[in-house]
Amino acid sequence: MASGPVGIITGGLSGIGAACALEFARLGGRVALTGISTQGADILLERVRSAGGDALSFVGDVREPDSHAPVVRQVLERWGRIDFVISNAGIAEQTRIATGDPELWRSVIETNLLGTIYTIHAVLPTMLKQGQGHVFITSSTSGRESYVGEPVYIASKWGLVGFAHSLRLELQSSGVRVTCVEPGIVDTPLTRDNPVTRPQLEACEPLTPDDVARAVVFAYQQPARVVVSEIVIRSQREPPPDL
Repeated sequence: MASGPVGIITGGLSGIGAACALEFARLGGRVALTGISTQGADILLERVRSAGGDALSFVGDVREPDSHAPVVRQVLERWGRIDFVISNAGIAEQTRIATGDPELWRSVIETNLLGTIYTIHAVLPTMLKQGQGHVFITSSTSGRESYVGEPVYIASKWGLVGFAHSLRLELQSSGVRVTCVEPGIVDTPLTRDNPVTRPQLEACEPLTPDDVARAVVFAYQQPARVVVSEIVIRSQREPPPDL
């Protein structure tokens, strides 16, 4: 029976989130995986259990401020604590400011930036009460660099980097650690299923979700006195980012 760390992963049913679930499962991890839909979740849950962990799936829209309160409640009822949260839900869009759709921009900011803030707001009281926990925020190298083609996505990721470092300082004496994870191009459904970004994948040897997940678990496994505050992980052969 799984008895390892307990966590919540948003955007947890595919891509980086699913890879993190499997990597934590190898530690006996118990994970609540949330997504805008749970279609196909049963296969991932079985893979988590086969790897040595346990998992539940939930429908949750991170754009709604209270969407993760019931997830937190059910995790505590089932497993009794929350050791980590990976705020990983995110979307992208590629338009120019002169011609783009403001409703799409709203969705990007609400999902990537506000969605992270709302998720951590739901989880943090439990971690503070415990006196320990680990917050992972999935940003991007797009949160450190600018290029042409994704201005609103870039803005959301820059916002996440600033938020992560501010939160880390806020929690410095609480026992709760904060790690900002900034991958370069990763072969996920978000990039592979997009006709704009897919050529970039095919022009290089991109990161895999497993590459990112291993880095996350490495940071988690450090002694309590150590916080890996920022992880930048890139493909050795990453192409120029302009789209």
